Amino acid sequence: MGTKKTVFTGAAAAIITPFKDGKIDFDAYGKYIDWLIDNNIDAIVTVGTTGEGSTLTDAEHKEAIKFCVNHVAGRVPVIAGTGANDTAYSISLSKYACEVGADAVLLVTPYYNKATQNGLYESFKAIADSIDIPCILYNVPSRTGCNLLPQTVARLAEIENIVGIKEASGNISQIAEVASLCGDKIDIYSGNDDQNLAIFALGGKGCISVLADIMPNAVHQMYESFAKGDIEKSRKIQLDTLSLINALFCEVNPIPVKAACSAMGFCENTLRLPLTPMSKENESKLLSLMRENGIKF
Repeated sequence: MGTKKTVFTGAAAAIITPFKDGKIDFDAYGKYIDWLIDNNIDAIVTVGTTGEGSTLTDAEHKEAIKFCVNHVAGRVPVIAGTGANDTAYSISLSKYACEVGADAVLLVTPYYNKATQNGLYESFKAIADSIDIPCILYNVPSRTGCNLLPQTVARLAEIENIVGIKEASGNISQIAEVASLCGDKIDIYSGNDDQNLAIFALGGKGCISVLADIMPNAVHQMYESFAKGDIEKSRKIQLDTLSLINALFCEVNPIPVKAACSAMGFCENTLRLPLTPMSKENESKLLSLMRENGIKF
């Protein structure tokens, strides 16, 4: 196995999908992507959980990936969310992402039907074997009911184009075990904004962030400062934004961040059922914390 390619270091934004009149609002999508890049985002993840990928039709999912890749036009890496609870469908989406020029795919563990650890291995291996671009695994058991264990990650890390994992288990001990078992065979990315600094300290290469949707430069600086040895600055950003991070997850993601992006003028506050707009009480608290953190809207 040769040296694995690192897809990105720093802050990737797990971006929202703007809707208007029941359809994807591509005009808003493009303007939002430009704003993120202008504000130092290091990579973009399209149609993941935050992008409401599970409510998009197959055609919409593909259209969103293609639009994002074309609009970004190589300015930063684009990572397409192509995971599903049906491995064959995930292979189909992943091949499409590869065809239209995505830099990598993000593969969530199969949800609802779950799998054994061997099933997870076989599923991810089948997807990785079907494409020639890098794959980043995504472990988020709170949403999927399925935990990708460190020993399974270590097995998957032997596959050449499985290069990273977005870890959102919330279990720092488990993430440390992944780092210990895999070494430089897999890049670890924080999937929980309140644990970014802790995961950087375990050797994480960055984060795939919801906070970065509204504070891209701050999250970029959190990683950059850490990487340059300015731990104090990185810690200050982590702790100063903690209340805002908590507010962004006080209702199911992406409900709060959609409200935040709407307040900032990036999109309508429209979600697809079963997601509904944020409660007025929680929205008021969120907007107040955004102002405290210097976000202008």
